[in-house]
Amino acid sequence: MRKNFSTGARWEDIVGYSRAVLVGNHLEVTGTVAVNENGLLVGKDNMYEQTRFIIQKIERVMVEAGFTLNDVVRTRIFVTDISRWEEVGRAHREYFHSIKPATTMVEVKALISPEYLVEIEATATRS
Repeated sequence: MRKNFSTGARWEDIVGYSRAVLVGNHLEVTGTVAVNENGLLVGKDNMYEQTRFIIQKIERVMVEAGFTLNDVVRTRIFVTDISRWEEVGRAHREYFHSIKPATTMVEVKALISPEYLVEIEATATRS
């Protein structure tokens, strides 16, 4: 059984993707940036604030799908400036310090818009 979750963001139809996809007990949350429901950036020039907002945004779709952050087994973090990894790491730790999912953080040349400094994907499973 497959269930797609959407936020209605314009990019979902343009690119052809879902906010999250649930298959059985496995949930994949797409790459997420710090844009609120009004399409406005949260945390301009602030990797820490963007990361916190992104994780909260990921958590919202997870709850909608019947999951919690405790179900996260992997996060993938894409940053535009790896020298600022500690800001991102500090925010990630605030949510995952006891969960400790497998995590990858890599620097990328750019994200889809220059004001986005961080993008995060998450994978969750339930037993």
